[in-house]
Amino acid sequence: MANRGPSYGLSKEVQEKIELKYNLDLEARLLDWIVAQCGGNLERPQPGRQNFQTWLMDGTILCRLINSLYPRGKEPIKKIPETQMAFKQMEKISQFLQAAEVYGVITTDIFQTVDLWEGKDMAAVQRTLMALGSVALTKDDGHYRGDRDWFHRKAQGYRREFSEDQLRQGQSLIGLQMGSNRGASQSGMTGYGSHRQIM
Repeated sequence: MANRGPSYGLSKEVQEKIELKYNLDLEARLLDWIVAQCGGNLERPQPGRQNFQTWLMDGTILCRLINSLYPRGKEPIKKIPETQMAFKQMEKISQFLQAAEVYGVITTDIFQTVDLWEGKDMAAVQRTLMALGSVALTKDDGHYRGDRDWFHRKAQGYRREFSEDQLRQGQSLIGLQMGSNRGASQSGMTGYGSHRQIM
């Protein structure tokens, strides 16, 4: 909630489109998960984009959320100070974002600090929290709490193992992607730089 005036023209249209991406059903699911993951002693905000932003804005809940996904004593954020200073609150949000990336959330799924702090793109905040929930569910290390249907499990890589004999056989084949040289000849071709004879 920075001290900015209202936007007009194209800026207003862009901001309205961003705000349309915010999903109230997704907000309710994320609230359920955050409360369950952090131990249930959190007070839930009233529904709405601005209330959700205010609830997360100081960074404390986000830090508690990422810490709850680690075993006791191995939390990425050691101290979560209660403070009203804006730059300290923004610092906590940044710590959460760095810890989320280390945890496994893809960089493109991570919101910018101002998206939450100034309420510029709360849909991006929802995307990050969804990605974090999906990674936590996929890891299946016993630290995820909540309904398993709230998030999608991420696809896992399927590593293939080939024997030496199979690898040797593959070296003698010409793959179809490389094309074929059957039927190829240079008959009828003229030398480089010669004129082409058209009949």
